[in-house]
Amino acid sequence: MQIIRDIAALRPAVRRLRGDGGTLALVPTMGALHEGHLALVAEARRKADHVAVSIFVNPTQFGPNEDFAAYPRDETRDAALLVDAGATLLWAPDAATMYPPGHASRVHVAGLGDDYCGAARPGHFDGVATVVAKLFNQVQPDLALFGEKDWQQLAIIRRMTADLDLPVEVHGVGIVREADGLARSSRNAYLSLEERTAAAALPTALQAAASAIARGDAVKDALAEAEASIRAGGFDSIDYVALADAATLERLTQWRKPARLLAAARIGRTRLIDNWPVGGE
Repeated sequence: MQIIRDIAALRPAVRRLRGDGGTLALVPTMGALHEGHLALVAEARRKADHVAVSIFVNPTQFGPNEDFAAYPRDETRDAALLVDAGATLLWAPDAATMYPPGHASRVHVAGLGDDYCGAARPGHFDGVATVVAKLFNQVQPDLALFGEKDWQQLAIIRRMTADLDLPVEVHGVGIVREADGLARSSRNAYLSLEERTAAAALPTALQAAASAIARGDAVKDALAEAEASIRAGGFDSIDYVALADAATLERLTQWRKPARLLAAARIGRTRLIDNWPVGGE
């Protein structure tokens, strides 16, 4: 696996990969890799001839009181995992490469980023859209794979890619969960043993609410019950629990397909997000 850190070396490396007519998939990450990321790499290998993985902890998607400095970083470990997973190329630029002096442009996707995590983290999705657009232009993949755990992010990236006519197929890959249902996340490492046990209340509540809505219970009642269960399970606060149109992210008061339950809640110092399909995909 090649490890490349500057654009001047990246472009010829990509051309060499494409020299045999092969297809190239990109898996964008911020490192601290876990089984969820490796599932993306495995799916990318099934869909493309070559797999590029990017590792870049993007400062523009962190707010002033968020965990940018504390975000886990271990490139040596991550690179070893990627070699074992069969990645072809690791794109690992630094901040000066991604945002050189004078960088003044950003990508804003109106509407989709205003609610949910966008409301709680102003500017977050502008940072996400900007860095993903840059990664697409740098690596020039045929397709890119993202985990469905960040459902709002996935919807925004799909919209941005379509709106800007970027020649990249965006694929969502299903959530990888622990045995107790908790979605795999780099932020799970922040949880104490007690918090980690309690965190399973989040997916358990969403699954129960999804079942209730699918069998005809009132959406308002199912959401209220989910919030109560999450709090009773040990979470300190809830940013949102909502039923949303899976594509437009419009909040729904009555169920229609396709729909997703979206949630974000805080336990200790850690903010966890999750989502659950209602009535199947």
